[in-house]
Amino acid sequence: MLVCRGGRVIHFPRRPLIMGIVNINDDSFSGDGTLDLSRALAIARGMVAQGADIIDVGAESARTNRPAISVAEELDRLGPFVRAFADVFAEPLGSDSQQVVPPLLSINTWRPAVARGILPEGGDILNDMGGLPTDDNARICAEWGAALLIMHSVGEPKVPHFDVHWENPVQSVCEFFVQKLAIAAAAGLAANATILDPGIDFAKQRDANLQIYADLEKFIHLQRPVLVPVSRKTVIGEVLGIAEPTQRDAGTIACLVAAQLRGAAIFRVHHVAAAAQAVKILSNFTCPKLGKSP
Repeated sequence: MLVCRGGRVIHFPRRPLIMGIVNINDDSFSGDGTLDLSRALAIARGMVAQGADIIDVGAESARTNRPAISVAEELDRLGPFVRAFADVFAEPLGSDSQQVVPPLLSINTWRPAVARGILPEGGDILNDMGGLPTDDNARICAEWGAALLIMHSVGEPKVPHFDVHWENPVQSVCEFFVQKLAIAAAAGLAANATILDPGIDFAKQRDANLQIYADLEKFIHLQRPVLVPVSRKTVIGEVLGIAEPTQRDAGTIACLVAAQLRGAAIFRVHHVAAAAQAVKILSNFTCPKLGKSP
């Protein structure tokens, strides 16, 4: 079970949720960002029409070869979108009987100052790509009733971590999650208001990423929804020899299928329509590792 803002509850098991990515920036690694509010809202609306259950909006690229923006600029980019979101999705656009309607809004930021400034405006989930180095974001989520998405990484965001190597990446990520869930609980955040993200490509090289994909089931015992950020990742490009991120959608779907078979609960994607179709088809199969969706 996942409890979000306003007491909204998502019950698991169910077919995985689709999280569509909206970038309010001009330097997204996949080239799909925009600084135009109307355009960003139109992208979000199109994703929901294609089957997105969650919209994940971020104002800063995670690319380490781009400078960080200021807190003020991040708030200026996010605020208008968040304030407009509820009105834009006041009427259902559902394409699937299991779709979450109205969609959940995820705020993608790692800075507590931004979380503190934007959550009063709205947002069901805080997507913390910073790895919860302190309990600040957990406390802010507890205050506003938002769920917290905890992503595995090491070190400060926006800084390259190419020198990090993992002897046992799966075990290390599991230990990280146990520690961070304890920090969140001590900060007053309910366990059922947390989501876990193994952080594919963040402070991880190809072999570690592939091992995490292969052993994803080992995170399920933590009894929290596991989000897999499969979309257009560098590891896909490395395996397929494809440098251009927008050309990695077929590889993305292959990773999505593998992750769904291993129990993933949420997929963060750019190409919502393809992901929604793959999830829907696979959810109609029954196999030893995948029960048919209720």
